[in-house]
Amino acid sequence: MIGASKGIAGCEACGLAQAYSPQVEDTVCARCGSELAFRKSNSISRTWALVIAAYVLLIPANLLPVTSAGSLFGTEKDTIFSGVIYLWTSGSQVLALILFCASIFIPIAKLLSLTFLLLSVQRRSHWNPRLCAKLYRLVEAIGRWSMIDVYVATMLTALVQFGNLMSIRAGSGAIAFASVVILTIFAAKSFDPRLMWDAADQSKDAGK
Repeated sequence: MIGASKGIAGCEACGLAQAYSPQVEDTVCARCGSELAFRKSNSISRTWALVIAAYVLLIPANLLPVTSAGSLFGTEKDTIFSGVIYLWTSGSQVLALILFCASIFIPIAKLLSLTFLLLSVQRRSHWNPRLCAKLYRLVEAIGRWSMIDVYVATMLTALVQFGNLMSIRAGSGAIAFASVVILTIFAAKSFDPRLMWDAADQSKDAGK
């Protein structure tokens, strides 16, 4: 908001801060040529669409198998939760906790946080905007770490290949899970954090 009052905007593509005037049409970034704007267009509707799609894909991501292991003795498919249980019962509690947090807790927490922020903005809530801003920055920062389960499945595919004896492949649940992670990353990018301060500024103006 301080930057907006001083006529300064940050480029969403390269991050360069530069002078910006809403009265001037077709203002572009001096470094990368991207269009500059104080606000993200249709932020709420685009973020809601991405969040709802992520909620829908979260169901097959947790119910469908993430890995499919084939051997001479048959094929065994594991979901994310069954993988957590296997690691826990086999004595790898630390790995089980990492997998649970990265693949189950964090994606759900991100979606719930984005839902909370969207509802707060739509209801024009002025409750603790600083805390909401910190929550948004946290959601945006940890987004890429949710891909750890997909990385694990990919490494198993690359490393655990024993010819005709055994092979491990990523299942359809891994595709759904990766889609959830990507959608939540885009949802966090689509959300305009400036909206959280609008209600707070309006309440200050009303109190004067």
